[in-house]
Amino acid sequence: MRIFFIFFVFLTLNLGGCKSTTSASIEPTFDALLEEIWQYEHSSQSGGRGVSAAPSLPNITPEYKAKRHAQYISFIERVNAFSDTELTEQQQISKAIQLYRLQNYVDEYIYNAHLMPITSEYGFHSSLLNVRYRFGFTESSDFEQYLDVLEQIPFYMAQQIDYMRRGIALGKTQPQVVLEGFEQSIATIIKDDPTQSAFYTPFQSIADEALQARARQVILTSVNPAFQAFYDFMVEEYKPNAKISIAAKDWPNGAAYYQNRVRYYTTLDMSAEAIHEIGLQEVARIRAQMQEVLDDLNYTGSINEFIAFLRSDPQFYAANSKTLIEAAMVMSKRMDALLPQLFEHLPRTPYGVAPVPDDIAPKYTTGRYISPRNDKQPGYYWVNTYALDKRPLYALPALTLHEAVPGHHLQISLANEMEDLPNVRRSTYISAFGEGWGLYSEYLGVEVGFYQTPYEEFGRLSYEMWRACRLVVDTGMHMLGWTRQQALDYMLENTALSAHNVRTEIDRYISWPGQALAYKLGEILIKEWRAKAEDTLGTDFDVRRFHTAVLKNGSVPLHKLEQQLEQFIADEQARLKQG
Repeated sequence: MRIFFIFFVFLTLNLGGCKSTTSASIEPTFDALLEEIWQYEHSSQSGGRGVSAAPSLPNITPEYKAKRHAQYISFIERVNAFSDTELTEQQQISKAIQLYRLQNYVDEYIYNAHLMPITSEYGFHSSLLNVRYRFGFTESSDFEQYLDVLEQIPFYMAQQIDYMRRGIALGKTQPQVVLEGFEQSIATIIKDDPTQSAFYTPFQSIADEALQARARQVILTSVNPAFQAFYDFMVEEYKPNAKISIAAKDWPNGAAYYQNRVRYYTTLDMSAEAIHEIGLQEVARIRAQMQEVLDDLNYTGSINEFIAFLRSDPQFYAANSKTLIEAAMVMSKRMDALLPQLFEHLPRTPYGVAPVPDDIAPKYTTGRYISPRNDKQPGYYWVNTYALDKRPLYALPALTLHEAVPGHHLQISLANEMEDLPNVRRSTYISAFGEGWGLYSEYLGVEVGFYQTPYEEFGRLSYEMWRACRLVVDTGMHMLGWTRQQALDYMLENTALSAHNVRTEIDRYISWPGQALAYKLGEILIKEWRAKAEDTLGTDFDVRRFHTAVLKNGSVPLHKLEQQLEQFIADEQARLKQG
């Protein structure tokens, strides 16, 4: 899974309406509108005060949020003023993706998503740790401006707390059960010794004592008190008043919100009941494949007895963090060498392997991909080294293929490197496409012999089962009356995930409704269209060309992916006839 940041920043511009009508001027005018919208969204150093303004934290005042909401509605109208018949094929894709982004901003405002700026594992307070990556730290002014931003933290966090208080009043809070231990993610950031603070890191490599002294002062007088205030609010006010129900439908207008999130994350118009049924069917199919692995091992016990064995036997767990990280590195490099069998084009952006940061690891998922923050940095495949006895080695190959290559790193990097596409196309991440591709990538390991033991193959199936179970438990908890314990039991019954991983996953689904549905539904569509291509083209099917067709337009809604794969089959048939 690719990491997300609850950290939105915007710029207000004086914008006019779209007046272009002639075919000759459509392309440059439409592309200029896309760039105008991009600049509005991503002037993150200005906090809404202008492109050339000094860096600042986001402007999240109610007045600015309302203004931004109105601007996004205006942008939607302007984008829709361009008829598809007047646009090129590539511009039509750009239009669909731009509208996808804009509509989500509008929907999140309407459904008051900003009143709940945390999930079970992440929040705006964690996002502040990433402020330093916006600075090059090559000039004294970089350090000064960075400290200016840190001094804004108290006001920014007070605003977020005010929104969360309003959420309490309206019943728009995270459930109490997923907040157990959440305050520790705040406490670990507060350091009595300011030189040990993560915010002080940039000052460790300079000799300017005046800047260092100011940094220590800012951390002690601005940063620490702000985080302490948030800690106190969470413990004394938010958690005691958080809602008891885990279901999204129990939020104000919750059923509509859940359906909206389903549509956003999957790009499909499907009901919770239909998705739930697909999940049940997939669970049954994968369970049958798991039994085949047991048969190959001549294991006479049940699948659940085998899972209990996997969870408890020390041979399947790393003795220390270094061993786990090194195992992930070896697997990553081994897959690198197999990529040419599957792909015509590979990204030039490198990636590294690193542990999940200690301050978020206890409640964090088992691994994630972190995109480069600028063109001087690599991507990172994060591996969670917290609670090593809950991080099975037999699952590491599938995790590696999903998060690194040929999964998120390969797909996201190729999209970022498409310099002929507008920014909105290069940087938009659509979960149904990206996570569907990540899960499909786990399967690709089978085709190149990546899984070396039956245990690793079972681990892969367990990971696929994990995503199938998500269709069942996410819809079950949020719309169909399932309890948290019912969801926990279902995941423990059907996957080889450790009990710790299952708990963190279930709490993630509770606090992030709908997102977990994207993986399996996206993978199903990719596999279905690959089967159609193989059936149509027979022995002339080329998997490398198929993957080029899937990835050539970056992250796209699933209906656009279907269109491009249908065109791929037609183009391949024409090419073969000519050849």
